[in-house]
Amino acid sequence: MNTATLEKTLWTIDPTHSEIQFKVKHLVISTVTGAFTSFTGNIENEGENFIGSQIKFDVDIDSITTGVVDRDNHLKSDDFFSADKFPKMTFNGKLEEKGKDLKAVGSLTIRDITKEVQFNVEFGGTMGDFYGNTKAGFEVSGIINRKEFGLKWDAVTEAGGIVVGDEIKLQLNLQFALNK
Repeated sequence: MNTATLEKTLWTIDPTHSEIQFKVKHLVISTVTGAFTSFTGNIENEGENFIGSQIKFDVDIDSITTGVVDRDNHLKSDDFFSADKFPKMTFNGKLEEKGKDLKAVGSLTIRDITKEVQFNVEFGGTMGDFYGNTKAGFEVSGIINRKEFGLKWDAVTEAGGIVVGDEIKLQLNLQFALNK
């Protein structure tokens, strides 16, 4: 029986090759896309396999952008994220294999509310870059209900249309660099 301990490795997010985007319905007829431009994260794993890896991720709420300054300021206000009181959104979890699929399973905290969530993960593989660094790529997607995290602002138009949808579609394209 082999009792050797696998070496732990740490992978750190490469923000210049990563992005976090979200989509939400507006007036039920169209979609608004936004992004967070400032975030940090890492993956800690054992050996060469990412299954069971520990994932830690922090997003700076103040970095939200939808291309419209007034809307961005409204999203940062107490109606939504309350960025002054809760400057970070966090995810702490594991990468798990569920059948043939990969899932990021863990705790997502927005404002002061933490919920267990599960996101779909597509592992793109690992590759060396021009500078001798090893990189790993992941595409992460999922849907959360904004109201479950205290983002409850709502309005209805005169015609009865909902201004902002409840479901938020998340799409993260992430590249991590192996720490040497």
